[in-house]
Amino acid sequence: MIRSQFQYSKKVLKHFRNPHNLGKIKDPSGAGEVGNMACGDVMKLYIKVKSNVITEVKFETYGCAAAIATSSVITDLVKGKSIKEAIKMTNKEVIDSLDGLPPIKIHCSLLSIDALSEAIYDYLVKENLEIPKEVVLRHQRLKVHSS
Repeated sequence: MIRSQFQYSKKVLKHFRNPHNLGKIKDPSGAGEVGNMACGDVMKLYIKVKSNVITEVKFETYGCAAAIATSSVITDLVKGKSIKEAIKMTNKEVIDSLDGLPPIKIHCSLLSIDALSEAIYDYLVKENLEIPKEVVLRHQRLKVHSS
């Protein structure tokens, strides 16, 4: 759902005021960090993986209410999912879970998906596992934009 220019849903405000899984995982299986230079948002996502399932996920985010809410909700969405399932997550799922975002804040949902993808990429590299093409392509795109 697209909301008016700056109208946040009750779910966005709930996640912003009381974010889920806030913090850092000591010795994570994978970590991903992304940012948006235009708005100043920076997201770091940590995952713990056991038997190919994300068993723990936490985040540290510096940014607006939408950045914090999307970081919080992505942790809820991926916990308990297999790596294969998590790779298929979309920003639409993040937006829908928050009952929508204002158009100017859609980029925050993309950042949360990118942070997850980078954490998965880091995990797969560390474990010397095959990295799916879509994860490699997203990683390459993110590295080009952050250079």
